[in-house]
Amino acid sequence: MALETRVRALTGDLTLPPPFTLVRLRELGDAFAHAKAIAPAQGAGTLVYVGRFDLAEFAVVLEPDEPLMQARRAFYAGMAALADALAAHAQPETAISIDWPDAIAVNGGLVGGGRLASPQGVREDKAPSWLVFGAMIRTVSMTGKEPGLNPLVTALEEEGFGNGMADRVVESFARHLMLAIDAWQERGFDSIARSYLQRLPREQGVRRDIDDNGDLLIRRVGREHERLPLVARLSAPAWFDAAAKGPRT
Repeated sequence: MALETRVRALTGDLTLPPPFTLVRLRELGDAFAHAKAIAPAQGAGTLVYVGRFDLAEFAVVLEPDEPLMQARRAFYAGMAALADALAAHAQPETAISIDWPDAIAVNGGLVGGGRLASPQGVREDKAPSWLVFGAMIRTVSMTGKEPGLNPLVTALEEEGFGNGMADRVVESFARHLMLAIDAWQERGFDSIARSYLQRLPREQGVRRDIDDNGDLLIRRVGREHERLPLVARLSAPAWFDAAAKGPRT
């Protein structure tokens, strides 16, 4: 495969837990697309990483044993692990939040988000042979604009994170994802739901839950319950600029 280099566990200064196999792509590669293409052959634990200084771009292959309807909730495990990975390297009092379902913000500014893919044509009541969770986090702004001019958009560099954050984010994500999967297996999905839901903006008098099929359930005092379908939102990530092939600016 001309565009990739395959290694296990350790490559230069990038270290992943032993269950992962790292696939590095050149700067113009597409981690999400590549992970989907090789998922059937390479299997669970394959982590595709594009080496860029301005963006942490990666995707990991999962092999769930649940029907697609429930297995899709792995997206929340990926998002919780992504948020925890950023929090592990953030300055004190830095706010790491999630805009349901897929956008990650630091101190209120968008830095990126996550995506999920599954094989086409899989029935909701059948276990998919693979899932791919992909993510992008903006580490350095390339717009040329003064930091802070657009408070709704930011980069890790502007929020006090250190240098070389692309590698650090991937390493930390891998460790937190393993912890999340272990917790899911030992204590059930509720542990994942709590970790994810605590990152959503708080609203007084509102309770949020994640249904068995991944939909977000919103309960407000004195009002009818609201259901936000996950599948519809995953098909068009709000944080992703398809033309720029990166987080919105």
